[in-house]
Amino acid sequence: MKTVELRKASKSLANYTAELNSEALVITSGGEPVAALVSVKGMDQESLALSLSPEFANIIRRARSEAKKGHVFSLKDVKEEMLEESVSPPRSRHVASKHPQKTPNRKK
Repeated sequence: MKTVELRKASKSLANYTAELNSEALVITSGGEPVAALVSVKGMDQESLALSLSPEFANIIRRARSEAKKGHVFSLKDVKEEMLEESVSPPRSRHVASKHPQKTPNRKK
């Protein structure tokens, strides 16, 4: 990863952008990172939005933490639960909310 100190940045934004490959350019101020210039070539709008979302980053962080603790579901578990829910009323793994959501009837 390349870095450039903001005070020493002498090229235009267009020039820095033209030099981007798969590597990001981190802009620092006083040695601390303040911004990044990254290529988004080939990236769709949804992926870009998710990659910049603090809420999504928190979801990923929590999921990784749970996985490290061994709290994971196998593909088999997920399939069984999905099939079960399509045949019978959904089971709640969490505290029930005050306003339960109706689930549409699904046909196989």
